[in-house]
Amino acid sequence: MDFQPILMTAGAMLVFVLPFYLRHRAQEKRTIRAQARAKEDGVHEPVTIHPRIIAEACIGIGNCLSVCPEGDVIGFIHGQAVPIAPGKCIGHGLCERACPVNAIELVFGTAQRGVDLPRIMENFETNVPGIFVIGELGGMGLIGNAFEQGKQCVEGIVKRPRSGPADALDVVIVGCGPAGLSASLHCKHHDLKFATIEKEDVGGTVRHYPRKKLVMSRALKIPGYGKIDIRETRKEELIELWEDIVEKTNLTVNTGETVSDVSQTRDGALQVTTANAVYKTKSVILAIGRRGVPRKLDVPGEHLSKVMYSLREPDAFRDDEITVVGGGDSAVEAALALAEQEDNRVSISYRRDQFGRIKPANRQRIQTAASEGLVEVLWSTSVVEIKEETIAFKDGAGQVHQRRNTALFIFAGGLLPTAFLKSCGIEIDTKFGDPLSRGRV
Repeated sequence: MDFQPILMTAGAMLVFVLPFYLRHRAQEKRTIRAQARAKEDGVHEPVTIHPRIIAEACIGIGNCLSVCPEGDVIGFIHGQAVPIAPGKCIGHGLCERACPVNAIELVFGTAQRGVDLPRIMENFETNVPGIFVIGELGGMGLIGNAFEQGKQCVEGIVKRPRSGPADALDVVIVGCGPAGLSASLHCKHHDLKFATIEKEDVGGTVRHYPRKKLVMSRALKIPGYGKIDIRETRKEELIELWEDIVEKTNLTVNTGETVSDVSQTRDGALQVTTANAVYKTKSVILAIGRRGVPRKLDVPGEHLSKVMYSLREPDAFRDDEITVVGGGDSAVEAALALAEQEDNRVSISYRRDQFGRIKPANRQRIQTAASEGLVEVLWSTSVVEIKEETIAFKDGAGQVHQRRNTALFIFAGGLLPTAFLKSCGIEIDTKFGDPLSRGRV
């Protein structure tokens, strides 16, 4: 019997199959370790948008692992992709686009945990004709994606017939964060008649990040400005960039102006009402974000001026008795920033016995600050009353404690501006694992 063909086949298998097998075994071991870390960090369950793997379609080539900038959101077990840390997903969508067999789709919410979102079609138009929603309000908070949505939304409006009253603007953009800024610049690029309204200043939600907070972006092509390639930057630098873009493109933004109502006129146009003016327009783009309406504790004394829901300038606080309420990244970053200021005494109150959904780097930083006595962590506590010079909080055993306090920061998340959206006629849907439309990223 000639054993040469058998030996050649065996040799070929060793050369080609063995490395493949060893690589997959290494990936599986890494996935198991990453799953343990994800559970420890509290990111093993999704918060809002996240990838869902269609197991029967997955062919296991691994493109999705290599393209994700967040790292270890997806892993490999038995030659198939599996979610590891969906709570880390912020909606880049690169994994979905990298899969050649469409075995990954981005979805909102889960079967058990729904996510409330305005009713939006693939072209970003709501159930109210002429009113569009982009950016964080529509569930897409990542800067690069929000900027892309602004572009896509305006390009869709440009392709529509420009019918309507001659005295109406083509577009009114509400909000000038990344999505609203993008929409404004693309309206200008397409020579549309438009107005941009921002209740605060250019930058929107980004301005409420703690100082030096890192924010993520991607290469962007800015009409009238050029290409910028920012993968990671600091809040202050990003705000300076937005302001430079506004200046060099001669973009007009009506800042300090809050929209109170959007309604239809008798001649078929839309009317946007603010305290300063009334705008008549054919289309409205809402890019106002979800965090503009902070979630409150609903406890006595929450109306006091020392209670705040964002931190813009940590160095304005010195020699203060400060408590930060919350267990997310924003709360931890705020506590750390405040603890860096001169003579502050900072504590952070969280209702659970460990931080859940925070970045590993923030977990390490807060642990170090606590061990060094820079921040006191009040586990399993909840604030029950706020007074001028003190706060009262309840511990896990139900005991109420008093604590001296001169400033209280509450980071309990943001609420969808449901009342405003409903006043505009926009329907709200609760998504229980519903796919994100491919046309919206």
